[in-house]
Amino acid sequence: MKIAIVGCGAMGSVYAGLFASAGHEVWAIDRWAEHVEAMKKSGLRLEGKSGDRTVKVNATTDTKDAGPCDLVVLATKAMQVAPAAESVKVLLGKDTPVLSIQNGLGGPDAAAEILGRERVMVGVVGGFGASMKGPGHAHHNGMELVRLGEFGGPITARLKKVEETWSGAGFRVKVFDDIDQLVWEKLICNCAYSGPCGLAECTTEEVMNDPDLARVSAACATEAYAVAKAKGVKLGFTDPVAYVREFASKIPKARPSVLLDLMAKRKSEIDVINGSIPRVGKQFGVAAPVNDTVTALVRAKETKLGCK
Repeated sequence: MKIAIVGCGAMGSVYAGLFASAGHEVWAIDRWAEHVEAMKKSGLRLEGKSGDRTVKVNATTDTKDAGPCDLVVLATKAMQVAPAAESVKVLLGKDTPVLSIQNGLGGPDAAAEILGRERVMVGVVGGFGASMKGPGHAHHNGMELVRLGEFGGPITARLKKVEETWSGAGFRVKVFDDIDQLVWEKLICNCAYSGPCGLAECTTEEVMNDPDLARVSAACATEAYAVAKAKGVKLGFTDPVAYVREFASKIPKARPSVLLDLMAKRKSEIDVINGSIPRVGKQFGVAAPVNDTVTALVRAKETKLGCK
């Protein structure tokens, strides 16, 4: 298949590296010029849980270079989805699906507003702990699960085809009829570690092992779970604290994206992760004061650091 990865940062590089290793024609599209040049010159190096490999990809900063693709993976941050969705129109053939994969809430909805719900699939990826070691060089601590679903459900033939493409590249994949379940199960984990790790500048393991940070993490997860239940989301667990600790125990050295963004003095996705819980909770009369406070503290830290 000809696959475009739009937003080829840490996670996008994991996708690109493994798809290319599986023999697909991969187009790695990103705004980071140094990263693109490094991939053009020396290939994309991916190391970590999946091994250590350097693969050839077609790297560019301009979507127009790629032409129509069989699959488009939209892997930008949530706040970049709208302009990215506009840019991928040149990549679309008659039946090309766009798989939107972001942290938090709202990314696939933003893509669907521009491209149409019938075009967009939803992906939720957890347990990878990916980061960039430098231009053209990505690392991931784990390789847990890729969840895929159609926007309105149910599981379709085209979704199964996309599942086969991912599983054939070495990913562990599950498809779902209910996208709310897959989005919220990942979001609860993100809430538990994104804000606390970012504020304390810790790995997931360090948050779990610190009594005070563990309390904050547990409260974030518990509030998110309560909001999901009030919203009527069907979840595959009943103990949110045990669930998020099991998730983090598989990637103990991971530094969540909020922490990586703060370290790089970039604006984080805190508003669509921890910040989404009090916002959605308000609609159902469920308070989320810990997530609200964590979000405010991360925003204050962004201001202090001069994040852009």
